[in-house]
Amino acid sequence: MILTKHLQRPSTTSHTPRRTVLRAALAGSAATAGVALTAPSAVGAPAARPTRPRPTTADEALAELAAGNRRWRSFRQQHPDETQAVRTELVSGQHPFALILGCIDSRVPPELVFDQGLGDLMTVRSAGEVLDEAVLGSISYGVLELGIPLVLVLGHQSCGAVAAAVEAEETGEELPAHIQYLADQIRPAIDHTQHGTARVDATVTSNVEMVRARLAAEPDLAAKVAEGKLAVIGARYELNTQLVRRTG
Repeated sequence: MILTKHLQRPSTTSHTPRRTVLRAALAGSAATAGVALTAPSAVGAPAARPTRPRPTTADEALAELAAGNRRWRSFRQQHPDETQAVRTELVSGQHPFALILGCIDSRVPPELVFDQGLGDLMTVRSAGEVLDEAVLGSISYGVLELGIPLVLVLGHQSCGAVAAAVEAEETGEELPAHIQYLADQIRPAIDHTQHGTARVDATVTSNVEMVRARLAAEPDLAAKVAEGKLAVIGARYELNTQLVRRTG
């Protein structure tokens, strides 16, 4: 099952972000920074940004991510949206088309595995995609304030955080400091029908689905889903093939 599986709740409308005090403050900071970024240079004025259709619905965003992952797997990356023109344009604001909640694993940077560039993705990363107030607040900001139509929970093969949680439960050993918090959050997703490495692998998938379901049940996000303005999708990245596939 590849990433482009039909969405159960296709999104057909775009969203205009609300004006808030926080956004106004952020815009003000960007404008101040823009003084330095737009200063005259020997390079001259940036060229106009090439026209690149920007996803405005969950279906379109999912299709773009799938296309980017195909480019990544086949070593045909385009490294889009990295030009001087784009960098200058982004000083005044951002309009990311998808939000990726991924793991901190250094082998799975979302911008690379989906071949996206500056301003394309909002990324939130925590070990094992574990949710806390900071993560939930960050995701809510992307959806409610920036109007992002797609939230993708991205787990991955051989996740160290999941493996640690499984081992801790099996041995009863207490993990160091805050790492135990991660294990406690992942523990409900542990698949007890499997054993050994198969248990870890199965738990990677069930953990993604647990996190996805929790996000989809958050009242503000659930309202957007019900309106057809948001899709919350689960997926996992395979290290051996570089394929991103749907989990549900």
